[in-house]
Amino acid sequence: MNSILEKEKKLNIALAKLKNLNLEDPDIKKNIEILGEQKNQLEIEKSELEKKYKILADEHDNVSRKLEEFQNREKIEEKKRLEFSEKIDELNQETNTLMDEIDKWQT
Repeated sequence: MNSILEKEKKLNIALAKLKNLNLEDPDIKKNIEILGEQKNQLEIEKSELEKKYKILADEHDNVSRKLEEFQNREKIEEKKRLEFSEKIDELNQETNTLMDEIDKWQT
């Protein structure tokens, strides 16, 4: 309850200062204009940065997708290499068995 009263007092003080503010003062007018220009410039920069961020995010997604595709192809190629190596091993074993059989028949 106490903090609500404190907040109300601070708000009333701020409102009183705003009421006493002379907006016709040339210095204040100039500062308001400068702040307005800075705000507009910041909004333009923000918009440009958001566009650049979107482009980068899209590029990141594309690169991530391509990387995933590449990794999947690599896995498939590695599997094929292993299968091929296994087939060669099987053929080598069969060849050795046949050579042993031929040697037996020749002796």
